[in-house]
Amino acid sequence: MAKAYMERIEALRQQYLNTRVDMDVYNAKYVTEGFKETEGQPWIIQKATGYARTCEKKQIYIQDHELLVGGVGFKPRAGILNPDSASGVIEKEVDTISTRPFDPFYLSEEGKKIYLEEVKDYWKNKCVLDRWRLMAPKDMETLRTNGIIFIDRKAVRGYGETTVETDDKNIFTQLLSGLSCLLIDGYDRAILIDCRTYPARGVSEPEKDKVLRGSRDGFVETMIFNTALIRRRIRDVNLTVEIMQTGESSHTDIAICYMKRRVDEDLLNKIKDRIENLHVDALTMNQESLAECIFPHKWFNPFPKFRFSERPDTAAASILEGNIVILVDNSPACMILPSSVFDIIEEADDYYFPPVTGTYLRLSRMTVSFLTLFLTPVWLLFMQNQNWIPGWLEFIKLADDMYVPLIFQLLILEFAIDGLRLAAVNTPSMLTTPLSVIAGIVLGEYSVKSGWFNPETMLYMAFVTIANYSQASFEMGYALKFMRVILLILTSLLNVWGFILGTAIAVCSIVFNRTIAGKSYIYPLIPFSWPEIKKRFLRGRLPHTEKSQR
Repeated sequence: MAKAYMERIEALRQQYLNTRVDMDVYNAKYVTEGFKETEGQPWIIQKATGYARTCEKKQIYIQDHELLVGGVGFKPRAGILNPDSASGVIEKEVDTISTRPFDPFYLSEEGKKIYLEEVKDYWKNKCVLDRWRLMAPKDMETLRTNGIIFIDRKAVRGYGETTVETDDKNIFTQLLSGLSCLLIDGYDRAILIDCRTYPARGVSEPEKDKVLRGSRDGFVETMIFNTALIRRRIRDVNLTVEIMQTGESSHTDIAICYMKRRVDEDLLNKIKDRIENLHVDALTMNQESLAECIFPHKWFNPFPKFRFSERPDTAAASILEGNIVILVDNSPACMILPSSVFDIIEEADDYYFPPVTGTYLRLSRMTVSFLTLFLTPVWLLFMQNQNWIPGWLEFIKLADDMYVPLIFQLLILEFAIDGLRLAAVNTPSMLTTPLSVIAGIVLGEYSVKSGWFNPETMLYMAFVTIANYSQASFEMGYALKFMRVILLILTSLLNVWGFILGTAIAVCSIVFNRTIAGKSYIYPLIPFSWPEIKKRFLRGRLPHTEKSQR
């Protein structure tokens, strides 16, 4: 009795092993028919109808020696295609799945025709896998493409840190980026294993973008940390982070962050095309190198095309407004574009205080920036035409004798202040305070006593120097400085006509400038938009609505 039982089992075993592995698309055919029949109805109804059609139409296979008959396939050892879960898992292998070296499934010509004509097109963007991919962030697909996340063949294999690579150039690049490479004898591919740790400093408050109120974390030199700081603030599936590389030698990683359906698609495509087609050996100066490569035109205009920030909250707010944020590996700051003059002057601190306080801070910053440009040139113009000074402004006249012409005093101080600033950068931190005190005493008091400078000149230049730090953009500060120097020189040479000419040059440099998107640099002044002007000059309440009560 036992022998006969084992003979039957062995016969079934041999029968199973000798059976060719086929791909069963009939299950997919009947499920698709059920879904088409109930198109527009709830998913559960469609699923049930598809199952009913499968039970009604699918052929039952009964083989010899079986006590329990039937199976999920049309024959023993058949691979089942579930189109409602993942219909496209064999799309790329329709012609090769029968002959592939690993785990082949025979697909007949009839089965191939059924799949291509009756199944494939219907399930495009309808199956669970396609719907998940459409909802998933763009950077998730990037991670999948690069092998960090595997989503394929009906299975979500979860997070991993391995990928398979055949291209020698990519293998070398990944090795030099810190990945480990596993080579197996007889296997024509390399297995790349990411077991890196990232050396990085803490995400402390940035030295440049000081915070009055709000989060005190800042960007660091590690790009993966910076993207995490933004993702922490924007937990939305529309937040997209695209990773790119550029530099023939450096292979610098670049992350482009934006919100779907809010970003300017034309500008986004333009930026991506320029980075993809960029031929440069290395981004030696990180973002500045990238900025010059992205926008190489009109180098003579000093007003910045990009806004730089070390604050994640500023970057997140800009992304939500529809702007593009670019992160470059090894740089602790982000690039925000497009940026107009009002975008650059605006600060996140305006929104950390009530509307009245925020409006005051914003208007104060704009006024001070205006004064840094015109204060010393206007004073110089009055000194050259003292008969224009009204009685209530008599105090602005020079109280002491002048030994050095005013224009030279102002220009010397313009360059001397930059020299002190550069010296402070290279001064050891322990000596910064004592040297600053010494420099203030020597250059302030004794230079006046010696006759090199008048007290009034020192006063106005001190105000201009301090006022430059009222806004965070170094680039905007130096742009105003260059315009101010031109104004001073022209006013000195041509008097009032020089002042008018210098003012015209400064105004034209701003008015005829364009953002990287090709729009007006001073929008909403040109073209005029009163609602946008109010938003730029006045800090209004943040837009919100109350949830409806059920």
